[in-house]
Amino acid sequence: MPHSAHPFIAHTIAHPRLSVRDARLRYGRRQALDGVSLDLAPGEIVAVLGESGCGKSSLLRLVAGLEAPDAGEIRIDGQGVAGAGRMVPAERRGVGLMFQDHALFPHLDLLDNVRFGLHRLPRARGTALGLERLRDVGLADRARAYPRTLSGGEAQRVALARALAPDPKLLLLDEPFSSLDPGTRERVRADTLALLRSGGTTALLVTHDPDEAMGFSDRVVLMHAGRIVQAGTAEDLYRRPASPRAARALGPVIELEGRAGAGRIETALGTLPGAPGGSGPVRVCLRPEAIRTGAPGEGRPARVVGHVLGGAGPRVRLAVEGIDAAILVPVPAGALPAKGATVGLRLDPAGAHVFPAALDRTGP
Repeated sequence: MPHSAHPFIAHTIAHPRLSVRDARLRYGRRQALDGVSLDLAPGEIVAVLGESGCGKSSLLRLVAGLEAPDAGEIRIDGQGVAGAGRMVPAERRGVGLMFQDHALFPHLDLLDNVRFGLHRLPRARGTALGLERLRDVGLADRARAYPRTLSGGEAQRVALARALAPDPKLLLLDEPFSSLDPGTRERVRADTLALLRSGGTTALLVTHDPDEAMGFSDRVVLMHAGRIVQAGTAEDLYRRPASPRAARALGPVIELEGRAGAGRIETALGTLPGAPGGSGPVRVCLRPEAIRTGAPGEGRPARVVGHVLGGAGPRVRLAVEGIDAAILVPVPAGALPAKGATVGLRLDPAGAHVFPAALDRTGP
């Protein structure tokens, strides 16, 4: 079914832990944030997803108190911390920060790194709490080691322990896993999520990785050019993207020109059901899993020109008449057709997203 251009979405919560209203921020001529509004409920984990320069890190810096908004307001637990003539310093906001480079102090051991934000507590209490947080991340036995002795994953776990030690109202995570190798990234990400969930921590994660955004969060906020263009659960955004840009942001898509008419949509890969009465050119975004391979004669013909193994599972590269570039399609394990073979293609409408042709690659 064709989509209309998606409006700005504001997600409102009765008693939010974090509330951002109409936040605007400009760096010289560049509008980094252009009217951003967002609420987080207590205990909620929200991922802000977007390409470099979309404004996601600028939003994080406003919430952290590292920048002041040009306009708009930010509240934490109902208390204004920025905007309306007020700017509460970062250290008084009750916000924890975790960055991709961990930023551990090299001259302090792990315990002292974790205790750094606990200087207002009696030393014995700070030591006990620091050890407890190191125990949470599995590094209590390394309390007197120095950061130079740690692997990247271990250093990031210490950074998490340090961020959580003061029991922040809100934890902000800025691309915290991007510097880790893939295997370590998965482990540290899973451990971090488990720890946040067990403690009921409210968290705002900035990332450019759609898998991370979808797997880590309760909701995903998609940003482009300083604005929120769609927000909802990962399933909402993946299954019901508001635009071709939103479809691409949540994972790979194959984009086709199509023509609607007589209750169906014709494409180079096959026919899809269309809205009754709709007619004219459309843009079709297909998830790879929406393209099914079968025996020759079952749907549109395609020729196998290559294989991709590992990672997301076996996939085939297919050449299809009417499409300039080969398409990459998953196939069931044990059913890998030979290179040069001809297969038939059928489309699953559940994985097809149809938009007006005017909402093309330059759209929101």
